[in-house]
Amino acid sequence: MERRKEESVGDVLARYLRMNQLESPLNEHRLLQAWPEVVGESVNSQTKELKIHNQTLCVSLRSAALRTELTLRRSELVQKLNQTVGAQVITDIKLN
Repeated sequence: MERRKEESVGDVLARYLRMNQLESPLNEHRLLQAWPEVVGESVNSQTKELKIHNQTLCVSLRSAALRTELTLRRSELVQKLNQTVGAQVITDIKLN
């Protein structure tokens, strides 16, 4: 009997998700869930809708002033959100 290389459960699960094309949707879900943690409760309370389309996070906000502030921090937010998820999920943020 041939002995196979040992793998962690996490590695096996990651390979399974990748093979079944489930890794990207899972990472997108994680990124959406990370929004409140990354931006804080005050910004999250002014957020109406979040969705990801073609690696762009689309954010609908209630406040024009907040939209302007977040526009200035857009690249920082992209980096922090991707870092929180541990994968390159988005490349830009569109603020509405």
